Amino acid sequence: MPVTLTSVSDLAAQGFDDIIDVRAPSEFADDHLPGAISLPVLDDDERARVGTIYKQVSPFDARKLGAALVAANAARHIAGPLADRQGGWRPLVYCWRGGQRSGSFATILSQIGWRVETLQGGYKSWRRLVLAEVSEGAFPCPVIVLDGNTGSAKTEILNLLPARGVQVIDLEGLARHRGSLFGAMGDQPGQRAFESRLAVEIAALDPARPVVVEAESAKVGECIVPPRLWKAMQRAPRIALCVPRPERAAYLTRAYADIIADPARLIATLEALRPFQPGALVDAWEEMARAGAFTPLADGLMEAHYDPRYEKHRRRADVPVTPLEAPSLAPDALPQIADRLAGMIATR
Repeated sequence: MPVTLTSVSDLAAQGFDDIIDVRAPSEFADDHLPGAISLPVLDDDERARVGTIYKQVSPFDARKLGAALVAANAARHIAGPLADRQGGWRPLVYCWRGGQRSGSFATILSQIGWRVETLQGGYKSWRRLVLAEVSEGAFPCPVIVLDGNTGSAKTEILNLLPARGVQVIDLEGLARHRGSLFGAMGDQPGQRAFESRLAVEIAALDPARPVVVEAESAKVGECIVPPRLWKAMQRAPRIALCVPRPERAAYLTRAYADIIADPARLIATLEALRPFQPGALVDAWEEMARAGAFTPLADGLMEAHYDPRYEKHRRRADVPVTPLEAPSLAPDALPQIADRLAGMIATR
């Protein structure tokens, strides 16, 4: 019988040796089960070709071609990525709906003697569980928002908390984006993939303990924070890191070394500020960038652009805010700040 998942956390409890996604590469890239490997039985072109024959010629001809392609691709996977799997190997195989693609591949694997199982409902059943986890009902545990102006080292401090017994959700890490015009960290996941990652994090939370989330807008880059968490963040009490601007400017110069190392990217990002700031000011910032005056540039951006926007947003929020003074963001000071923050959370 196919495996039926009743919650996002069920997947890890099943203990499969491998999770195999046999959908086309574009489907896998859009989203997939956590830890899945892509072994498509039909690639994107083959899938389109079979679909066209199904509609324009006949279902029989489409199934015959599909079977030949699936068999050829299955043979390639068995002789390639699966060549080292031993007799006791136990994989889970899934496709879009848990139908022909996963069933065909699973049949071939089972004939070898492997203990293969399929997923009831395929990826669509997983997607329903993800949507329920990120969208439905009250958030499962108390939320505390870690606030602070740009450059306050919020993300780095947040990621020091788990070693101190505090559970966290790192939205910027899940979204692969630092939450500003300068924040891209490579390709972001699509919305579905972001929600799957977040659902796994939420399902693993201990409801008896608070979870700390960094202050974000409703979008982290292009990834939208789903409603269940976003509503909880809007109502949550905040702990605000209070850091002098010179310290924040120095920290940003270290933290955004990847952008500093790419002058063309830095100038292009500054250009994007022209609709929001006077042209002469943007010109001055670009001149600082060209001259390598990165710390004064960071200070000017915070003074004129980021700090006023943060303040405007805070005035609209009606939640308790507890300050946490952090006079230094030197590397050896961050663990001490995390210690104090963990202590504050433990008393709530």
